[in-house]
Amino acid sequence: MSSILTNSSALTALQTLAATQKNLQTTQNQISTGLKVATSADNASYWSIASTMKSDNGALGAVKTSLSQSAAMLSFTNSAVNNVISVMNQIKSDLVTAKQPGADLAKIGTDITQATKQLTSIVNSSTYSGVNLFDGSKSSVDMVSSFDRDATGATSVGKITLSTAALTGTGSGATAGSGILEGGTGTATGSGVDFTALSVTSTTTSATLDTYIADADKTLGALQDYAAKIGATQTRVALQQSFVSAMSDALTNGVSALVDADMNEASTRLQALQTQQQLGVQSLAIANQNSQMILKLFG
Repeated sequence: MSSILTNSSALTALQTLAATQKNLQTTQNQISTGLKVATSADNASYWSIASTMKSDNGALGAVKTSLSQSAAMLSFTNSAVNNVISVMNQIKSDLVTAKQPGADLAKIGTDITQATKQLTSIVNSSTYSGVNLFDGSKSSVDMVSSFDRDATGATSVGKITLSTAALTGTGSGATAGSGILEGGTGTATGSGVDFTALSVTSTTTSATLDTYIADADKTLGALQDYAAKIGATQTRVALQQSFVSAMSDALTNGVSALVDADMNEASTRLQALQTQQQLGVQSLAIANQNSQMILKLFG
């Protein structure tokens, strides 16, 4: 039936054209933004999950920065403790040389005095970003290592803890004379000799030199233990850096899978919708022309 009041064909063509234009607009937005889920209106569930993952990834970025700082601090400290060990080895060698009959104890003592001053200088200057792991000012140091979210959604910040060992008790809150190099009550308990103030003169006896050599060996053992602890912590930090980096990449890929548009698919769909739009316009024009045919009945 033909009616001048209702053109059902035109209405159908108009509805189809409107739907096509809506889909075309959506596809064009995806192509321009690169996102299939740009707002919560596009897909509330995916948008919410992706937003949380993006936030966590941002926190992991802060963790990566903290780990880099920790790695640099540990590398700095490791170099410093190796320098201390090197100086202590020099002192030990000088003490052994002093045991040789006819050795010039005064000259050897001058060399040892300079070495002891170097030990103090290394400890006092081994401060990285306000943290000194040698002067006894800290009993331990906590380094940020992870940002964790459990199955319930609760979050926490992980840490790697390094228990420090004072080389000298010169830092704020430290006990004077308690450091490894001072032979006090710290890690070097029982060594007895303060190698930051060791003095060898022409009157130093062979028995005293034997005591100094034995204590130097004990002190070197304590220093090597501390260096090994620092090195092991360095390895842990390096492993954690690799893990956090992998986690960050996984989160980035996860967000992409949820909200990124498939550009190959979108471009193909765009061409198809543009063709549908053209056909819809033609269909609507044809439907409108059918109404005009009624006029010929009264011509």
